[in-house]
Amino acid sequence: MRTTPDIRLRQANDAPIRGDGDFVLYWMIANRRLGWNFALDRAVEHARVLGKPLLILEALRCGYRWASDRIHRFVLEGMADHQRRIVERRGEGVLYYPYVERVAGAGSGLLEALAARACVVVTDDFPCFFLPSMVAAAAPRLGVRLEVVDSNGLMPLAAVGKTHHRAYDFRRFLHKNLPDHLGDFPAEDPLAEVPGFRLDALPKALLERWPSATAQALTELDALLASLPIDHAVAPVASLPGGSPAAVQRMEGFLENRLVAYGEGRNHPDDDTASGLSPYLHFGHISVHQIFRALVAREGWNPGNLAATTKGQREGWWGMSVGAEAFLDELITWREVGYAFCHREPDYDRYEALPPWARQTLEEHATDQRPYLYSREEFEAATTHDEIWNAAQRQLRAEGRIHNYLRMLWGKKVLHWTAHPREALEILIELNNKYALDGRNPNSYSGIFWCLGRFDRAWGPEREVFGKVRYMTSRSTRSKLRLKHYLRRWGK
Repeated sequence: MRTTPDIRLRQANDAPIRGDGDFVLYWMIANRRLGWNFALDRAVEHARVLGKPLLILEALRCGYRWASDRIHRFVLEGMADHQRRIVERRGEGVLYYPYVERVAGAGSGLLEALAARACVVVTDDFPCFFLPSMVAAAAPRLGVRLEVVDSNGLMPLAAVGKTHHRAYDFRRFLHKNLPDHLGDFPAEDPLAEVPGFRLDALPKALLERWPSATAQALTELDALLASLPIDHAVAPVASLPGGSPAAVQRMEGFLENRLVAYGEGRNHPDDDTASGLSPYLHFGHISVHQIFRALVAREGWNPGNLAATTKGQREGWWGMSVGAEAFLDELITWREVGYAFCHREPDYDRYEALPPWARQTLEEHATDQRPYLYSREEFEAATTHDEIWNAAQRQLRAEGRIHNYLRMLWGKKVLHWTAHPREALEILIELNNKYALDGRNPNSYSGIFWCLGRFDRAWGPEREVFGKVRYMTSRSTRSKLRLKHYLRRWGK
């Protein structure tokens, strides 16, 4: 029987496992997928040992900051897929409970009510946004054991023994330690291992207080969204449907059509060879493990291809093609250094979490004359003097993303055009988390804080406003990148 690696497990309270409960409860909060998921593996493991059915609770609150039609629809499309797939498996010991909160706070008490009937509760370990505090608050209120399982990346968070302040250092750490974990993969279809005990329905009184979202409601999403107290001005992105099937389709399209050009082409907005997977990774609709497995199968790779060196170089360690090496550096090094940082540093989203050298140089130049000063409203409306910056902001508002390279320039210029770096940070977090589908994520905080010095080093010559923080200009961006078609679309 498959067992979840101990290093990915954490017991959040001291309550016992109850063998006389009615079911094992998987509280799905971050890994919103039915496969390639260590947390779901762990819940299935308990169900097999205890001989109990599995109940999956996937809830969607409406009172969190930045709640909008864009974010909600993406999550709801994934919930609709889960409902369809589990209904098709009915009788296999799994019951799916999709709960959509209609009024802020209405879902309070649901988890405790379900836990009172459960043998054990398993949930996801996600080191960002409100999820860590939500799990911490729930743990002492449950009379049954709550286990938290890390399924965030290839490197278990608990295996990262210190905070890495540069991507180079973290890459060296990965080269030395990641091979020990490349043999641990979650199951592709863990629900196939659930014992066949039926759990047909939950108590009527419970469902009357916390009604399960119907298949019709999860199909008629326009009506459902309109009924919720969320921001309706931030519209869904039609070209980015949520859910695991859409994630897999996007992954396969990227590997087939754009991976070969990813190494060089990803920097050019006109080429746009980006994978487009970050929203799906953020909401857990796809796993890094699944992407990695598909990539290595395509590359014909095995661990014997790894280079013996641990010098932290970007290319050459994996022993794959140029495009695959570049993609893995983004998918693993840059993504997981952010997850590890948030896991170890609870103040990851505060100005004080910048490295000391960056804070010092920014403060030394805080009173420098700015060439322009814009308010948050002017930034949000894309009404600066800069055509490229405005284009990036328009893309963010419309598509929920910014081209990878331009996202760096976008952040650097907000620092350049605000009165103080603290204000710049507040504006960047607000705009990113409000509009970006991959916002509110360790990786997006990495991108924002990189613009102010995190995971980077001091640069010279020292400049006005930036000090020793890396400097970028729209003029150099225009000279280096292919932007003609991008600006034709987003420039005005």
